[in-house]
Amino acid sequence: MEAIIGVVTISDRASRGEYEDISGKAIIEYLKEVIKTPYRIEYRVIPDERELIEKTFKELVDEVGCSLILTTGGTGPAPRDVTPEATEAVCEKMLPGFGELMRRVSLEQVPTAILSRQTAGIRKHCLIVNLPGKPQSIRLCLDAVFPAIPYCIDLIGGAFIDTYEDKVRAFRPSR
Repeated sequence: MEAIIGVVTISDRASRGEYEDISGKAIIEYLKEVIKTPYRIEYRVIPDERELIEKTFKELVDEVGCSLILTTGGTGPAPRDVTPEATEAVCEKMLPGFGELMRRVSLEQVPTAILSRQTAGIRKHCLIVNLPGKPQSIRLCLDAVFPAIPYCIDLIGGAFIDTYEDKVRAFRPSR
């Protein structure tokens, strides 16, 4: 079964075409480098509107069948940054360890990482992970959390995802 992965950029300006979405493209490039099993991307660029974010997540999980959704944008402290709230609203379970690890590795680079509100959660058979907005930070955070993502998706009944071990070694306990 081919995995379906949602990549959602949450940005008012990118959704209006005021600038190119380099963050979503950085996620897609990362996935091309690390995933070796068949998958396809469902890509969206939407504004910072909580209702629309929630609707997009529900569509990608409930209708499209995504096993993984990676988001970028909307995780800071600004009034329009509502991605974590939208994620929490649609998820049955939250996985705060993802955000904790992403903040920890980001704090080694910039002191403002403490302002980040990245999180992750589960909706049905899909893991939703909120990433930061800068491409360099996206790669740093994905390098930190991606080893746990394939096994998490196994546990919740999503599609099998395997990685190129020389890029990211997916952890699965030995049986």
